[in-house]
Amino acid sequence: MTFVLLTYTKRLMSNKQVTIAIIFHSGYGHTKKLAEAVLRGVNQNKFSSYLFYDVKEAQTKWNELALADAIIFGSPTYMGSASAQFKEFMDATSKNVFYKGFVWKDKLAAGFTNSASRAGDKLNVLLQFTVFAAQHGMHWINLGLPPANNSTTGSENDLNRNGYWLGAAAQSDADLGPELAPSNSDLKTGEHLGARVTTAALQFKYGKE
Repeated sequence: MTFVLLTYTKRLMSNKQVTIAIIFHSGYGHTKKLAEAVLRGVNQNKFSSYLFYDVKEAQTKWNELALADAIIFGSPTYMGSASAQFKEFMDATSKNVFYKGFVWKDKLAAGFTNSASRAGDKLNVLLQFTVFAAQHGMHWINLGLPPANNSTTGSENDLNRNGYWLGAAAQSDADLGPELAPSNSDLKTGEHLGARVTTAALQFKYGKE
């Protein structure tokens, strides 16, 4: 009886799968590098599959996105806002998602952003994402890390070194290319976000075990 139960449980586990979509815009390559870090976090979980689209391609993939269990949004912070290209994608969801039957309702959502300044009004972009997700009836997943690098024992190597709660926020010096920035700690923070969203999606879909 015990052997049969264990076999059944393993079969249930092997059938589990969640699909995590990552949609991003990157003007100079830094935000794409952060998006790739988020993807590495997603891929840490053997029960995950992924969709990885820039905002232009995403606007041709509405049917695929409708099947995702979670969508993680990423944009650089330009002048205190998501980029114009990402906003174009957001506006396109009105016709292709919202008025098609609220089809993203009850999916999970999360977000990440990058700017040249340490603060750079990145919080405005993460708030913009949370309102956008709420308009689609999605459930927002926060970063789930305490702020770091805020005492004499902290360092630039800490995860969440920039001290954000709503999502992953990276900083890249304006005169450094994406081969050198964002920092490794910011990329590891992005990985953490991807892994956290994947775990949350599995729990939301199948329950805690």
